[in-house]
Amino acid sequence: MRLIYLSPVPWCSFSQRPHELVKYFHSLTSGKVLWIDPYPGRFPTFSDVVRQRPKSGSADCDVPGWLTVAKPRALPIEPLPFSHAINRLFWHDVESAVDRFAGNPAILGIGKPTTLALHLLGKQCFSSTFYDAMDNYPAFYRGWSRLAMAARERRIITGVSTVLASSTALQGRLKHVATDVRLVLNACAADRLPVPAAKRQQGDGKVPVIGYVGTIGHWFDWELVIALAQSHPAIRFRLIGPVYVRIPALPDNIVVESPLPHSGALRAMMEFDAGLIPFKRTALTSSVDPIKYYEYRGLGLPVISSVFGEMAFRNECDGVYLIDLNSDMGLLVTQALAYCTTPDSSARFRRDNSWESRFNQAGIFRAVAAQSPA
Repeated sequence: MRLIYLSPVPWCSFSQRPHELVKYFHSLTSGKVLWIDPYPGRFPTFSDVVRQRPKSGSADCDVPGWLTVAKPRALPIEPLPFSHAINRLFWHDVESAVDRFAGNPAILGIGKPTTLALHLLGKQCFSSTFYDAMDNYPAFYRGWSRLAMAARERRIITGVSTVLASSTALQGRLKHVATDVRLVLNACAADRLPVPAAKRQQGDGKVPVIGYVGTIGHWFDWELVIALAQSHPAIRFRLIGPVYVRIPALPDNIVVESPLPHSGALRAMMEFDAGLIPFKRTALTSSVDPIKYYEYRGLGLPVISSVFGEMAFRNECDGVYLIDLNSDMGLLVTQALAYCTTPDSSARFRRDNSWESRFNQAGIFRAVAAQSPA
């Protein structure tokens, strides 16, 4: 059995849900994978021109022998109704690779709604098909682009065998359109997380550190972070990651640091006393299950989070402290910094929230697990 997977992120980027999904498929079936990198789908904006996107990949880009990477070319015109006819002229190599893979029983997986995904889905030569809904994709767009993306997503949802939803909100939105929608929350690469460090002891001049690692975009709640910092001037707040918005005036105890490769980011997290997830509550974040939650908790850290997306359901979860501008910030931060887990609890969290556990629960490849590799 083989898998053809249209990814929303390049193979040569730090390991994310799509990477974990195809690795899981191979470990379960020994089958080969054709990974199709994303291509620019929307019109460029002014910010694309004036702002250089920071590099986020690992230092090397190892491609295992069981995986082939295809890089389709396309013009960024997908919102236009005739885009398929034009971009198909650039897809000969990708189609040839797909046809070779599909000649043997193959599964088609779609990680983002695109016209190429719709085109391949129309071939109807796959043993099964699935759409892994990782975001509310229409919410990323505006105007005509948003309408085009919504229509494209709906066609894919109704055309595949199975839909995987990465959050409760996504499952609720999509189950009215598709017949088989399975909740598959995000997780962490439990086997690759560092061993949790012993809890840092306060005192002796050690300054408590509350940290955030991740992209800082328009969804980042600066107002909440500044309020936290102003109410706790003796605590240092470290914000690590690429910044795509204007940084407001910050208190002296907030430090914005450059992005790190994933391994470096995990090491930085181990220097925190608590992990921070300060996202605004928007149409986009309402469908988000942040992977950094699993990484923070997998490292034994308490999590201070705003109330959004999947985090809104975790008020009673061990080590989670939900906060907003009306909260008693002093009490919540004190409770979070006093939190202490055990090695057994951290190990159990890693086991229950590993990618292998998530995909096992989904059962997406169960029917082909016993088949020999292609």
